Amino acid sequence: MQIHTLDKAQLINEVQLGSHLNQAVETGRRADFALMLAMLSPDCLETVPVDALPATEQTEGDLRAYFELQPPRPLSASESCYENSAQQAQAFHDGGMADVRLLSGLSPTALTYPPTGTKGMPEELYHNLSGHERRMLPPKEDVALKASPQDLYLSLVQAKRFAEMSHHFTVSA
Repeated sequence: MQIHTLDKAQLINEVQLGSHLNQAVETGRRADFALMLAMLSPDCLETVPVDALPATEQTEGDLRAYFELQPPRPLSASESCYENSAQQAQAFHDGGMADVRLLSGLSPTALTYPPTGTKGMPEELYHNLSGHERRMLPPKEDVALKASPQDLYLSLVQAKRFAEMSHHFTVSA
């Protein structure tokens, strides 16, 4: 019975103690001070005021539209990036570095230009292969996984039964 009353009497913060905590420190009553600290809740979330986050969530697209920003710079190259790069090269030859910086700010090009037609390998490695080895490489197509929880369950049951059978044969032999 006393345990339940102590649980209900737990203090959330030191404001509930009033001036008793200060008086215990000033008068040197260590036992009272320790008891009052032990009665305080150990949960930090109860003692720290937490403000609720605003309910409206803004996406990156909304913020870009609000601040009138350009779309983000693409990470890898697309067809339009090659055209933009050619325009920037022509601008460099015609007008210099200032024109290139202006075009780069208006229509940014990709950060990387990965090699194309090398089946995901680095260019140096791919071009070092012979024609026979290149033909033997698998196609670089991403195949979607054809798996379901039912197939996984059946595979696990089969694996368990095979393990039991192999264990049975090794023990009896």
